[in-house]
Amino acid sequence: MISSILADMTIDEFKKIANSFPETSEEPHFEKISFRVNRKIFATLSEKDHRVTLKLSVEDQDVFALFDKVTIYPVPNKWGKQGWTFVDLDKAKTEIVQDMLKAAYCAVAPKRLVELFGNEVP
Repeated sequence: MISSILADMTIDEFKKIANSFPETSEEPHFEKISFRVNRKIFATLSEKDHRVTLKLSVEDQDVFALFDKVTIYPVPNKWGKQGWTFVDLDKAKTEIVQDMLKAAYCAVAPKRLVELFGNEVP
């Protein structure tokens, strides 16, 4: 099963997907790039580490980590216990990351955006 999700997602592919969500802004966040909706961060990108951090519900974090705990795993501190999840882009399949981004976006986006776009959010 693990080999079926392995891929190599590029930084540009990640940015394109993250920026495709309604009202998303891309802004600096310390040494990373953050992706925000309504000023709330739903993802950060470390180009240096080729890794992203996503704000998921704890339940979504558990589900996505089942795919491959080496590629998708909780941030190892109190942030991880709040749903913040690392994803290694060198190994993550585009479809999985896209699903994770949608979950992260919906976790922080205003209800009007989530309801307005529902299943049509990328």
